[in-house]
Amino acid sequence: MPPRQITDFLDKEKVPYELLAHERAFTAQGVAASLHVRGRDFAKAVIVKTADGRRVMAVIPGPRHVDLEALEGLLGTRVELAREEEFAGLFPGCELGAEPPFGNLYGLPVYADESLHRDPDIVLNAGTHTEAIRMRWADYERLVRPVVGALSTPG
Repeated sequence: MPPRQITDFLDKEKVPYELLAHERAFTAQGVAASLHVRGRDFAKAVIVKTADGRRVMAVIPGPRHVDLEALEGLLGTRVELAREEEFAGLFPGCELGAEPPFGNLYGLPVYADESLHRDPDIVLNAGTHTEAIRMRWADYERLVRPVVGALSTPG
């Protein structure tokens, strides 16, 4: 089961979503393949840290990489990818590497790649390596209120 914090949040906000069970997968592309969805429709969360040690969540399509320079431009400071051990404790109830892109639930500012809104639905990690959530992009954007910009490069 996904962390109750996530499902309670979606239920409280009356957001329709579908919980999708899948084979154990540890990469965004692996999850997408297991669910038979396009990689670009899978929204993965990537944690970065700023020069002053803050953590920020970047949400990008599964097959792409975070464009650190673009993110630095939005944040106005240097950033680098955070190592798993640097953010493991930020997502209670979640399996490491399956962080859901709901940074707002975990006290993280969220920046999302503009390409995610091309399709009406997105699929995202539900906090485990065996479950995902499908929901409408418009609902995700309304609930999370990410800063949207060009944040990714081809993988």
